[in-house]
Amino acid sequence: MENKQKLLSAVSLCRKAGKLVMGFDAVQESVYSGKAYLVLLAADVSDGTAKRMTRACEDMAECLRMPLTQIELCPVSYKKVGVYSILDENLANLCKQYLAQEKEENE
Repeated sequence: MENKQKLLSAVSLCRKAGKLVMGFDAVQESVYSGKAYLVLLAADVSDGTAKRMTRACEDMAECLRMPLTQIELCPVSYKKVGVYSILDENLANLCKQYLAQEKEENE
């Protein structure tokens, strides 16, 4: 649970730094333009959206599913958004670190 909060804080930090892109089309564009270091999917994003985004990210950016739902991410996005990309390598690594810790806790 603590790592979920840390992840939410890290995503919020990305937004405050101006390095967070939200929404499927905008994220896809950031991937195709080579700006995205990491793509994050909300836990409750549809399987179709997840497949399409994973395909779009292939060989270009890592695409990971978060343990946070769209509702839990509302404090960051101010609306229900299921797809995010991070445009800074260090911030992307921070988010990956918290995702790995959350995964280890749940295993």
